[in-house]
Amino acid sequence: MEHVATESSFTPLFSAGLETRTRSSLVDLGGTRVAYWSFEPVKVSPATRTILVIHGFRGDHHGLLRVADQLPGMRLIMPDLPGFGSSAAFAGTEHSVEGYVRFVRDFLAALDLGPDTVLLGHSFGSIVASHFVADHPGAVAELILINPIASPALAGPKGVMTKLAVLYYEAAARLPRRPGQALLRSQLIVRLMSETMAKTRDKGLRRFIHAQHSSYFSAFADRDSLLEAFKASVGGTVSGVARRLTLPVLLIAGEKDEIASLPDQHKLLALLPDGRLDVIPGVGHLIHYETPEAAAGFILRFLKDHTA
Repeated sequence: MEHVATESSFTPLFSAGLETRTRSSLVDLGGTRVAYWSFEPVKVSPATRTILVIHGFRGDHHGLLRVADQLPGMRLIMPDLPGFGSSAAFAGTEHSVEGYVRFVRDFLAALDLGPDTVLLGHSFGSIVASHFVADHPGAVAELILINPIASPALAGPKGVMTKLAVLYYEAAARLPRRPGQALLRSQLIVRLMSETMAKTRDKGLRRFIHAQHSSYFSAFADRDSLLEAFKASVGGTVSGVARRLTLPVLLIAGEKDEIASLPDQHKLLALLPDGRLDVIPGVGHLIHYETPEAAAGFILRFLKDHTA
């Protein structure tokens, strides 16, 4: 029997107040049903900001819950990107960086989120968020990127592994539907990926991370949209638009990140007109799971320094 992890399964990792802050909603964007979650502030203050959160590839809003839990004074809005989680795939639109940029534009408009909004992206979400800001200057006030993708995934020492991943997704798309879906949802492959990315030695936290990936990394709409989104995730970078990001930008990087390496983060920082880099030691590409407290601390300091 497949284990489905829920927030209540790991109550020590979430505060008692997180559930009371949570409200789920649906919105239709051009024929695409999008599910999103709002986390209201425990108490509204002059420091309260609205933060729109864009998750990474194959994830959904669950991945950023621990970060939301550490920001009780903020209002966070977390959609499941089209094609992932509880959101439908795009209707007649490719799941490309450009397609997701249009989604961010339409989502902001549908929820009437103004230019004082903070935009936050994790991993693939950092590509989408940065490209949106580059194409829509003035649409948001600040940009926060966690584990930002600074260099092309197909280049450098990690290029071979990325090319193997491309073959994996393409093979799954070409197989008959049932075996193709089974390959993409293979719990063995998901677990291998999870074991590789997790850096914590805390056994309880590792179990939580593996259970989260097991439960939510296979919640995609179909294999065709997944392949499109994967190609988008390995084909784009934040660095490609960095010089056009004229608003305040916060980069939160993991010292041991093998997907978004620390040297690449320093190169990205040098391209930003108004950037700041904070590094969390001992963590890799799973800052949102392993060190949400540190990430939230950097976010709060950054927003305090850049009051809208």
